[in-house]
Amino acid sequence: MDKVGIGLLGYGTVGSGVGTLLARNADDITLATGKQVYLRRVLERSPDFTAPGLDPALVTARFEDILEDPGIDIVVELIGGVGAARDFQLRALKAGKNVVTANKQLLAQHGAELFDAAESTNVHLRFEASAVGAVPVIKVLRESLVAAEVKTVFGIVNGTTNYMLSAMAETGADYDDVLAEAQRLGYAEADPTEDVGGKDAAAKMAILSSIAFHSRTGLDDVEYEGITKVTAADIAQGTRLGLVAKLLGVAKLIDGRMNVRVYPAFLPRAHPLAGVSGAYNAVFLESDAFDRIMLFGPGAGSVPTASAVIGDIISVVNTVKGSFVQNCLCYKDVPAFPDADMVSSFYLRLRVKDEPGVLAGIAALFGEHDVSIASLVQEGRGDAAELVLLLHPVREAQFFAALDQIKALPAVQGDPAVIRVEGDA
Repeated sequence: MDKVGIGLLGYGTVGSGVGTLLARNADDITLATGKQVYLRRVLERSPDFTAPGLDPALVTARFEDILEDPGIDIVVELIGGVGAARDFQLRALKAGKNVVTANKQLLAQHGAELFDAAESTNVHLRFEASAVGAVPVIKVLRESLVAAEVKTVFGIVNGTTNYMLSAMAETGADYDDVLAEAQRLGYAEADPTEDVGGKDAAAKMAILSSIAFHSRTGLDDVEYEGITKVTAADIAQGTRLGLVAKLLGVAKLIDGRMNVRVYPAFLPRAHPLAGVSGAYNAVFLESDAFDRIMLFGPGAGSVPTASAVIGDIISVVNTVKGSFVQNCLCYKDVPAFPDADMVSSFYLRLRVKDEPGVLAGIAALFGEHDVSIASLVQEGRGDAAELVLLLHPVREAQFFAALDQIKALPAVQGDPAVIRVEGDA
């Protein structure tokens, strides 16, 4: 029987999961591929590295031992970062070895270079685990829906922030307290900046939009905003209005142009994404061909991510070289649709002096910019009042122009809270 050797870069949380699944499910993988797929070498910084169930003889600290081994057909990169990982992937691809990776930031920032390297030697670069963990969004887009003309990719693509926003809604706790608990439970990293700031989700949306719209999207093309400004007060106000806060990745194809962004948004409680809680992810794909498909599942963790890596390994083994799924499929050059021209609904919370004429002044400024108020709640707080407004859909440039003038009013105190509203609120 033919053998397929795996060179595994990194034996941490996900890498050890890959090693475990390769050994545990060897018979199933052989049935699926007709070949013996096995772990041949593991790259770790120390050649004396040990781990339960891992043969020490497989461990090396030299990448060259993997690169120059003719028995290694697939290099699985799980070390992360965009330095050494980029170098290792490029060298492996140029040496004619297939590569499987879960490295979202590397693909979002250097994907074009990596795919060019793969094409130059007619090998595969697979990356299912880079976007939404065990949820097979990339495979569905690349294979099942390749001819469906997907127009929207919309969903929850970061488990850390989804856990935090869910916890804030359930407990009423502030952002800082929920973040500390998420770190204690292992849902958030010691440095959570990429997750809570939106960069993690932005990298995933760059990857997903590139595949969905067949046009290269890099991290620099994705405007992103995290959840650091979402407060317990906003979550509570949203609950009273029947709204649930989520950090959303949104990619839309509009009149032949695309807009890709990440931002916190309120969804109606009845929306399917509103019920996705904890560290789970869910993504909607929309097209005229099939209306809407929702994919749901765990977005992170050792076994879910490792299972996506194994799926890519099996796919590489089973795919004939030269087939369309070997390539990026980014054969178009779709221009960007400006954020300012996007039409959105907004939630706005303002703290103002409780005096005559304030509300009329705010309404007048909105009117001057053709911004229509859908609903308004006013609560007195001593000498001040809190205004909570929901606004009808409006071109974003008009809303923010009005907001800039409103913030400059003497009666407005502090920075307004602004959150987009998606769905039919």
